[in-house]
Amino acid sequence: MLANYELDAKVFKAFCDENRLRVLARLRGGEKCACALIEDLGIGQSALSYHMKILVESGIVSARQEGKWTHYSISEGGSARARELLNEITTPDAAPEEKACSCK
Repeated sequence: MLANYELDAKVFKAFCDENRLRVLARLRGGEKCACALIEDLGIGQSALSYHMKILVESGIVSARQEGKWTHYSISEGGSARARELLNEITTPDAAPEEKACSCK
């Protein structure tokens, strides 16, 4: 698979904040309204919006609008891609490229 480092970095950015990890933990139980996440996490609406933007852009979380509130859930496709990506970048190549070291 061809690497798209910009998109791949968004996946890892989604996991590198404690508030985003707390959001993901709550979403494991199913879809949640933004109002419930604000209350559960004890953060403001603007802070939640910031974190949710990152999670949605990563593809790991899906959002849907209902009235004035947004409802969030874990995206099956996005979470599968995150697992795939982690496996991809942590598995050694079967036949690594041979490059001469230039430091000698």
